[in-house]
Amino acid sequence: MRSGSPESVLPTRISTRRVDQPQTNQTPQAQAPAGDDVVAQQVAIEQRHVDRVYAELVKAAERNRLLESEGMGRGRTDRVGDVRDEEAAALFERDALMFSAARRRASLESQHEGLVFGRLDLDHSGTDGQGGEQDREVRYVGRLGVRDDDYEPLVIDWRAPAAAPFYQATPLDPQSVLRRRVLRSRDAAVVGVEDDLMVPEAPDDLVVVGDGALMAALTRSRGAQMRDIVATIQRHQDEAIRAAARGVTEITGGPGTGKTVVALHRAAYLLYSNRRRFESGGILVVGPSSAYTAYIERVLPSLGEDSVALRALGDLVDGVTAARVDRPETAALKGSLRIRRLLGNVARGRIPGAPSEFRAMVAGLPVRLEARTLDRIRSSVLRHHQRNGAAAAARTALAEVAWSQVGGGGGNSTGVEREEFLERFEDHLDVEAFMREWWRPVDPREVLLWLTDRSLLDRHSHGAFSPEERELLASSYDEAIATGTWSVADVALIDDLAARLGVVVEPASEDQGFYEIDELGSPEDFGVQEVYVGGVRRTLSTSAARITPGTGRERLLAGRIEPPSEYAHVLVDEAQDLSPMQWRALGRRGRYASWTVVGDAAQSSLADPDESAQARSEAFGPKERRHFHMTTNYRNAREIFDYAADVIRRAVPDADIPDAVRETGVEPVELTVAPDALAQSVLDAARELREQVDGLVTVIVPASHADLARSVAALDDPRITAIDPLSTKGLEYDATVVVDPDAIVADTAGGIRTLYVVLTRAAHRMTVVTPRLP
Repeated sequence: MRSGSPESVLPTRISTRRVDQPQTNQTPQAQAPAGDDVVAQQVAIEQRHVDRVYAELVKAAERNRLLESEGMGRGRTDRVGDVRDEEAAALFERDALMFSAARRRASLESQHEGLVFGRLDLDHSGTDGQGGEQDREVRYVGRLGVRDDDYEPLVIDWRAPAAAPFYQATPLDPQSVLRRRVLRSRDAAVVGVEDDLMVPEAPDDLVVVGDGALMAALTRSRGAQMRDIVATIQRHQDEAIRAAARGVTEITGGPGTGKTVVALHRAAYLLYSNRRRFESGGILVVGPSSAYTAYIERVLPSLGEDSVALRALGDLVDGVTAARVDRPETAALKGSLRIRRLLGNVARGRIPGAPSEFRAMVAGLPVRLEARTLDRIRSSVLRHHQRNGAAAAARTALAEVAWSQVGGGGGNSTGVEREEFLERFEDHLDVEAFMREWWRPVDPREVLLWLTDRSLLDRHSHGAFSPEERELLASSYDEAIATGTWSVADVALIDDLAARLGVVVEPASEDQGFYEIDELGSPEDFGVQEVYVGGVRRTLSTSAARITPGTGRERLLAGRIEPPSEYAHVLVDEAQDLSPMQWRALGRRGRYASWTVVGDAAQSSLADPDESAQARSEAFGPKERRHFHMTTNYRNAREIFDYAADVIRRAVPDADIPDAVRETGVEPVELTVAPDALAQSVLDAARELREQVDGLVTVIVPASHADLARSVAALDDPRITAIDPLSTKGLEYDATVVVDPDAIVADTAGGIRTLYVVLTRAAHRMTVVTPRLP
């Protein structure tokens, strides 16, 4: 089959000679210098263009500096007092100019590795490159658009429609492309080129060099942060990136298929294609862990975007940060929709320690409301109001019930009119004191901590959880108080309670008496931090008022829970691991959003995937859905992925197994060692791998061997790190040392699925160390 024929879907690769260069009888040794000269010549051609682009960037920076200076000059006036309309307009113009200039300056000053990374040679004659020179066009593709003084494009932004053929052209559908070239750069220096030919025969004047950009990119080492793939996006990936913005776009595929980075490039594309909508509405990117967000945080800025909110699941609620992971059985309980019944009961129930009876003399009439009556009032009010916004409604209901008790039943023989009674009730000091305790603001985090009370937990969860399950929940909040940390699963529960309770309203501050007003200036000016007023010590300094939480309970309740922000687009990675409660939390942030959802069912750690799928569908609503499936594993060497695939097929015969496209010839190493030699064997294996690869070596340590992570940290080697199995989701490394696979299966909720994730993190080398059974 001839390369480039209709049956071929791969671009034609031609080596480093001119295609019109005649064949000779020279030896390969004699041809090599000529080939090297051709490559050097092509690199020099591209370097001249890149130099011109950077020169234009210098001029653009100078123009931007002048714009900033002009902006600073707007709105200046010598007048004092009221601002005239024309001065207000000038101030607005100044702010607009300064904002625009600052934004452009930030874009120009960004460190863009490989600012210009692609070139397209096109022929619009439709004759496969046989047209005249007038039919030819050259387009350069890069991370941002750059024009010359005549406003002619020197570089086209990779997200622009004119750049789409760089990713979409194939020999079956060349889209007028003759040659696609990828420029490899180090800062502003072009260090190499890789070409793909899209037509069966190259025109006589076209030089084609290299072995293909994709395979060259796959051999690069992995660092501490994810690299973008903007220069090597494949056609099927580009289709997902440029899919319609509306509705739900699902991207699935096995490990190493590029799902995450495709989704991030999609976020950058959406911002470019409809900036007004997505920048004003915001894009939320949600990942499984803080290690994941740290890993991907440079991708979007490197693509020209820095207006995206990155959140781990433990950081989803403003005011809460969580990294601790519950035991699998406890996390399953907290993630299940069954817990909503418990949360609803607790949110509507009595506040622990609040008064259970109301007594007062109002307008000379004795009022006594017992616990059952108070419970009925509370239930009636909460049927139509959020608790934290219903204090006024609760006070009114309390007054009405009090009047019905003392003067509203039958004939009124009290001599007090209803309006008079209600007015006095409203202003009564006893009523005010009672309301402060009975209907005080409730923080959703405080409600969760009430569950350490076993009797309260039993009362509110009866019929929903077994005694053993109730003890798991109570113990988890005992641990939270002991450690001063929330678990990741708690964050979704806090969000659910916040939606039920409403925003905590701070009580209004009392008016100052005239004797408290400082007439001579602030005492802080004289170094005074505290004063006594009416026998009460008051702190004057704002900084002095910030007290570091001391106890675990104080740390759990520190800060303030804010209402959830809503976004124009929500991107969810590792979606197969989100619990039903976590999907509900995301749904509150994406009611009117479009979605990009990335996942692989074979890597799921969920106890009940069907319940999660239902909650996920409810979060999306009736939006249009489209699906893209990635089938090629670009990350793992075939030897590593075959090892991992054998493991997952035993438990999940129908797992989505992609095709690995790269081979190293090096099989994974399996070591079985004595338990007392485990630590040293792991460290030795990590050091050995460090000598074999250029990037990071990571030791993946299950919870039962947590001391090993400390031993790895003690090496103080920036190229050798340690991480727990669950935190590896979405990450990749040059080499890994996998510690005790059986313990990984036993210690994590996903079991063998989590082990599958762990075994697919290494790109080039992997060593598996197992302690020998006694």
